[in-house]
Amino acid sequence: MKTGYGLIESSGNRLRFLECGTIRTGGGPLPPRLKIIFNEIRQVVQHWSPDEMAIENVFLSRNPDSALKLGQARGAAICAVMADDISVSEYTANQVKQAIVGKGHAAKTQVQHMVKILLNLSETPQEDAADALAIALCHANTRKTMIDLKSQANKRYPAEVLKSIRGRRKKRFTL
Repeated sequence: MKTGYGLIESSGNRLRFLECGTIRTGGGPLPPRLKIIFNEIRQVVQHWSPDEMAIENVFLSRNPDSALKLGQARGAAICAVMADDISVSEYTANQVKQAIVGKGHAAKTQVQHMVKILLNLSETPQEDAADALAIALCHANTRKTMIDLKSQANKRYPAEVLKSIRGRRKKRFTL
């Protein structure tokens, strides 16, 4: 089992690569392999103290056994960051590919290439690490867009009007 991770720093329009890598658990029984993922992610969290985590959403696989293992690996990684109350956002593979490549069904090589370009890396990251960095980039862009939208809404409408709109259309209009 392999699990990629990637860390970036996002400040406005600036993105800075911090670190990426792949956690390899080897073979054998699943519980000790999940422990490796948990412990490795905990070490990354303790070293870098991230503010947020983004992770790929579970998808339905043709192989149910693989899908279950993937879900358990995700759970180990999420628990590793939740121990420090770090917020977690989830994105589907298609959302990430759309955000990074502009095509929801892009090939992994296209994702790797765009990650290299967007983060101005000298080398192409390994596949799993590139996927993790792509998820981080997708989250940074999504978060920035949401902040920009909220800022624009606040400029357009006074606070009293926003409160009124929120009260009447709570489920449709959220900031």
